[in-house]
Amino acid sequence: MTSPLWKLSFVVPYEAAEAFSDALEAAIWPEVLAVTTTEAEPGSSPLVKTASDWNEVEAHGLWRIEALYAEEPEEDALRETIARAEKETGTTAQGIHVDPVPDEDWVARSLEGLEPVRAGRFFVYGSHDAAKVPSGTIPLLVDAGQAFGTGHHETTAGCLEFISEMLRPGVPLNALDIGTGTGVLAIAIAKLARVNVLASDIDPVAVAVTKANARANGVGPFVTALTAKGFGHTGLAARAPYDLIVANILARPLVSLAPSFRAHLKPGGTLILSGTLRTQENMVAGAMRMQGLRLVSRKPKGDWVTLRMER
Repeated sequence: MTSPLWKLSFVVPYEAAEAFSDALEAAIWPEVLAVTTTEAEPGSSPLVKTASDWNEVEAHGLWRIEALYAEEPEEDALRETIARAEKETGTTAQGIHVDPVPDEDWVARSLEGLEPVRAGRFFVYGSHDAAKVPSGTIPLLVDAGQAFGTGHHETTAGCLEFISEMLRPGVPLNALDIGTGTGVLAIAIAKLARVNVLASDIDPVAVAVTKANARANGVGPFVTALTAKGFGHTGLAARAPYDLIVANILARPLVSLAPSFRAHLKPGGTLILSGTLRTQENMVAGAMRMQGLRLVSRKPKGDWVTLRMER
């Protein structure tokens, strides 16, 4: 039986929600897996447009902030992070509580029934859709499991499209996938280019899922997965510099990793970044430019954007 995940939940006014969400994402400890913001009282406030031009949210009402953690977060550290956001916004978080998430393979349940996804030359599917794989595509078998990243989200699809456009079979390539989740990006690189890929994630469950998925896709010997926070593992430095680094994580961690990206990337190497909202694009791209990395291309999808940088 796996250890339970833990969820922090509280309510703040809409206009303060982004500041609290950003504070939780930026916190070094406890390190968050994901942060969501949703209307706490749907239907109670007027709708306003968002930056996506097609979505609307309820403004001036109460919004619920939820943060997911791999282990029970320390209460003092959480309170300190929340207190900073309270001071910044002049508001007080209401109904703060932390609870274990029932061990019911909740990611798998949330993804039941998802249709296969076509992203560039790749076709991402679950085992129940094996008969639907079109000829001429590169199949990526990723069943729902206890890790993030199945190809259905815009951020993963954007990365897969860049990988599909860039890589060619037989061309030597030293590649790294930071924050690998289910390993789908590392597996895609290995299947397309037939090269060895190093994959890392802060979550040991994700590392185990990545290894299993690599074996299921016939690239087990090509994908090495290890548990690491950012570049904090000797195995990552030992294989540097890299021709290609992909990182589909959150915007704030991407910014904090900018110097490490440059240090571990070959001159002329490529960096693919995702997990970034359009509203966070300038922040992420600016941090990379300060390290001498230049923006080559971008793929906006819905509220999200995937960036391709070069050193």
